[in-house]
Amino acid sequence: MEITWLGHSCFRLRTGDLAIITDPFPPSLGLPMGEPQAVAVTVSHDHPNHSHWQAVKGDPRVLRGPGEYELSGIYITGIMTPAGEGDPERKRNTAYLIEMENLKLCHLGDVSSPLSTRQVEELTPLDVLFLPAGGICTVEIPRAVEMVQRLSPKVVVPMHYSLPGLGTALSPLDGFLKEMGLKDLEPQPRLNITATSLPAELRVVILAPRS
Repeated sequence: MEITWLGHSCFRLRTGDLAIITDPFPPSLGLPMGEPQAVAVTVSHDHPNHSHWQAVKGDPRVLRGPGEYELSGIYITGIMTPAGEGDPERKRNTAYLIEMENLKLCHLGDVSSPLSTRQVEELTPLDVLFLPAGGICTVEIPRAVEMVQRLSPKVVVPMHYSLPGLGTALSPLDGFLKEMGLKDLEPQPRLNITATSLPAELRVVILAPRS
């Protein structure tokens, strides 16, 4: 499987000729997402910076909430996450568990409160976790680190943090890396991973946005 970060909370997960796009964003965010092609798009919540599915080509199926979905042998489960204190009703965030190529990947969207024990059980065991690490509009950075500990993924890919040109205020990635006890990690253009290449211990992978 090839994982490419298009920026913000948007990833392309590609297996063979099939691709899934997560949380696509509009040009107004300040980053060029392009016009990727996909069989499905996952939308964690209705904010424009996470739901611009119209830019995705290929007549994809748009998944916008909890449920169980199957597309061409790819299984996706949407799980509603707890509302944060003061969250508006429209911010009903859905985390997605994506099963493809014998891998389990979880995109947490804009999760803003700790997961319940039941939600942790629904999402685990887990191979790859896409985790918001910018500390604004989502869980604070210490809570994000706690989620890593509770979900115990093999690989963590940070998302939703400050980038040059980004038109919304988020914290830089340094705070999350410091909280994790990490430094001097070099971004890579993509992550190629299989069920047999998973690391034995937790690995944090920083991806450079495709643009």
